Amino acid sequence: MAVRTPRFYKYYAQTYRIDSAPNGGLVGTLLDLTTGFFVQDSSHIREVMRATTESHIDGPLSEEKFIYETEVERNHFLSGDGPIFALYETINGIDGTATREGRSRTQQETALVHALQKRTFKMWEDEAARIAAGEPPSFTVTSRFNAGQ
Repeated sequence: MAVRTPRFYKYYAQTYRIDSAPNGGLVGTLLDLTTGFFVQDSSHIREVMRATTESHIDGPLSEEKFIYETEVERNHFLSGDGPIFALYETINGIDGTATREGRSRTQQETALVHALQKRTFKMWEDEAARIAAGEPPSFTVTSRFNAGQ
């Protein structure tokens, strides 16, 4: 039976995507929380697709939820300068205001946060494509995982 792709999951704190490979197989990509980019890693395909009640695997997710989860993790684990991180600061400001006021986000704030997350997700994809084409990175990234190294 053929597997419909793409399929989206959350594997521990990382998002994981499964796509069809040109040879007819499957290929997985995992969010690298030290760089913010997705890296090819097909070693988890069987585990995530067969998971039933594993607490460290969530999915399959909708693409919208996948983008949301990816951007929440990037915002939490990564810092840097440039337009992506300015948008994360905007998101953090919205959340900070709601927290200080002792309330949840309004519908308008939530819609704005989701729109900003879609934008940052696309910016990361564009950056990965530029780097893959041989261009230098346009911003620097620091991760909570390697900040002390």
